[in-house]
Amino acid sequence: MTMPKPVDPVPAATMLLLRDAPEFQVLMVKRHHQIDFASGALVFPGGKPSAGDEALEWANHCEGWSTFDDTQRTLRIAAIREAYEEAGILLGDYRDGGAFEDTCDLESRKAVERGEREFLDVVREAGVHLRLDRLSNFARWITPTFMHKRFDTHFFVVRAPERQIAACDGYETVDAEWLSPHKALEMEASGKRTIIFPTRLNLQLLAKSASAADCVAQAETRDIVTVLPEIIQRDGKNVLTIPEDAGYGPAYEIVG
Repeated sequence: MTMPKPVDPVPAATMLLLRDAPEFQVLMVKRHHQIDFASGALVFPGGKPSAGDEALEWANHCEGWSTFDDTQRTLRIAAIREAYEEAGILLGDYRDGGAFEDTCDLESRKAVERGEREFLDVVREAGVHLRLDRLSNFARWITPTFMHKRFDTHFFVVRAPERQIAACDGYETVDAEWLSPHKALEMEASGKRTIIFPTRLNLQLLAKSASAADCVAQAETRDIVTVLPEIIQRDGKNVLTIPEDAGYGPAYEIVG
């Protein structure tokens, strides 16, 4: 029997926003139950790049533009846009170096999400530059080959603006909360929250850090290994595993 050819993964970007008050925490959002991917689960803000994320005009509205290639620019802009849409956090600075700390308008966020307004116009009107140079590579995961929908997801980590208030969009996300990695893992273990395999392992990796600065420093020095989970048979059960050199230690999940 000929196995069907795996679906090509679609590029995606995910943002891990960190803060240290009142403790080391990461921003997580709860997916709407009607969303077809990870419905009802706690996730980090993220999604696929849009056509507008590739616009060359971004060169005049980004810090660190020349540091990255076209792929990394697009992914980083997508990550920042998704955090804006899903959580109301805009990672940008004014020309004088001061951080953007205003509340992000919900209707504007929804318009960007629906494709009715360009994110570039939002940034231009706010008079800020996106800080592409502040995002550090944290992880890269590719959806297993047996899945019908596949993503090649780049995880970025960054310290969140201190005074911006996170708020869900009410469409893709129905809740936004700051959680310590340990607390999020405890909630998942007790059944209070649903967390999918890649998110859980990245929370475990986050939990090894003592602060936002420590987490970013570790990410900057860690070799990023692309993780492609696969199914193996173990004791008559289907087990989802990842490569042992991926930096997560022994990790598996029984599926099916």
